[in-house]
Amino acid sequence: MIVSVIPARGGSKAIPKKNVIPFLDKPLITYTIEQSRRSELVKKTYVSTDDDHIAEVSRNAGAKVIDRPPELATDTSSTEEALFHALETMTEKPDIVVLLQCTSPLRREDDIDDAIHLVSEGPYDSALSCSEDHSFYWEQDEGTAIPINYNPADRQRRQELDRWFQENGSIYVMTREILEREHCRLGGDIGIYEMPREMSFEIDTPEDYRIVEAIAENIEFAAD
Repeated sequence: MIVSVIPARGGSKAIPKKNVIPFLDKPLITYTIEQSRRSELVKKTYVSTDDDHIAEVSRNAGAKVIDRPPELATDTSSTEEALFHALETMTEKPDIVVLLQCTSPLRREDDIDDAIHLVSEGPYDSALSCSEDHSFYWEQDEGTAIPINYNPADRQRRQELDRWFQENGSIYVMTREILEREHCRLGGDIGIYEMPREMSFEIDTPEDYRIVEAIAENIEFAAD
């Protein structure tokens, strides 16, 4: 059995009640719940939350709610802790767990199922969604700028750089065995599910919110 878990604690600081703020015409978390429920492979959609309002919105959208204890919903609590608590709460133990973050609402209809296929049918034990990155990267060493992935004296075109992938936070897929063994959402042989750049923005700050909502108004994504 394949289930999804959507972590949504109530204590967001940068954007209060971030997970249920109005986004276009719905609470933000509703998009991810509806996308999960439209998946052909996900059999049950769970929301893990410590917040009564988030729980109510999630139930209204058709998700099953897991009441997360306050000690697992602090600023320092890990997503893996929420996943383990969710697994302990479920009456049926899944073979595959899909972690969906509602702060990355821009998904196409088939993104969830296609990512699952990398684990359920492919050679991977876990997978994550990413977008291809053609940026030129630098770091600072004692105040001096040092290039990471190219030589400024022999500048390549962006398309000629080695392929890098940026984790976009939208979809993670893992076998329950890997999650329990590694205590991490990613482990074993890891696959990349590639998504377009315009679908790969996360909402963490008010600026992010404005950017992602503007994108959502101008592209087709699994929102209806």
